[in-house]
Amino acid sequence: MSNTEMKEYKIGVMYTAVAYIAWGVLPLYWKLLDHISPVEILAHRILWSLVFVIGLILVSNKVKLLLSNLKAIFSNKIKLFGIVASSVLISINWATYIWAVNSDHIIEASLGYYINPLVSVLLGILVLKERLLFWQGISFILAAIGVLILTVQYGSFPWVAFILAISFGIYGLTKKLTKLDSLIGLTMETMVVAPIALIYLAWLYRGGVDSFSVAPFDVKLLLLGAGIATALPLLWFASGANRIPLSMVGILQYIAPTISLLIGVFLYHEHFTKAHLLTFVCIWTALLIYSFSKTKLLTAIQPKFPKNKSLGA
Repeated sequence: MSNTEMKEYKIGVMYTAVAYIAWGVLPLYWKLLDHISPVEILAHRILWSLVFVIGLILVSNKVKLLLSNLKAIFSNKIKLFGIVASSVLISINWATYIWAVNSDHIIEASLGYYINPLVSVLLGILVLKERLLFWQGISFILAAIGVLILTVQYGSFPWVAFILAISFGIYGLTKKLTKLDSLIGLTMETMVVAPIALIYLAWLYRGGVDSFSVAPFDVKLLLLGAGIATALPLLWFASGANRIPLSMVGILQYIAPTISLLIGVFLYHEHFTKAHLLTFVCIWTALLIYSFSKTKLLTAIQPKFPKNKSLGA
């Protein structure tokens, strides 16, 4: 690796790690707004994200790029569907996460983002017809055992974790349909749902039940800042992920749910039971196996199947 490549690699790792650290500490931000309805927070998050990214487009002289991409999107039904689907999915993900954090379900939310990489791989197999390696199959089984333990212990399915994992997993899949610049993509996604957010906030205001108009100045700033808190980590991630191998991105992505888990347990004292511990041990082990599934160490010791029955390459 040349000096230039090494420098780019280090910059990529730094940007990607900072993005995941920002996502990891995001519960602290939403907790400051836990007296406001999650739906109202979501509406502000969408609206001010759009304002922020449009400002960035103006500053970075990407207006022509945005207009050309909008024209291309409206002439391509598949890409148009991808943008609309992405908008709905990311809104569901954001709303669920805000509700989970402000309803003392940070631990379950972190579980969702531990499961997410495995959901993404499963979608790749089912939809994109990608092949599953033997050790990747083992990681899925372990993850399923972990979720089953939690379900049996509590007698209810961890729906928050699965909504987060599945919505973000499918969101990643729909992004493959559009293949847009990260800033342009986020702008289009927020453009789709911003009118709904604006109508909802106007309805709250007319009814005299909106939080923004009566909130103290610091709360107003937090609601306005939701757009920045949303967009910046996404842009950092895009800048970093383009410079480093996907395998490194895969390892770094566990930073965010780990930080969130620690915040939930040690700062907000959420209940962490033996069932949670067993579940997370299964998930962590599954993720380790998955992360190293393509290394020489594991591929050398995986069972050899006939070609027509093989789970691996």
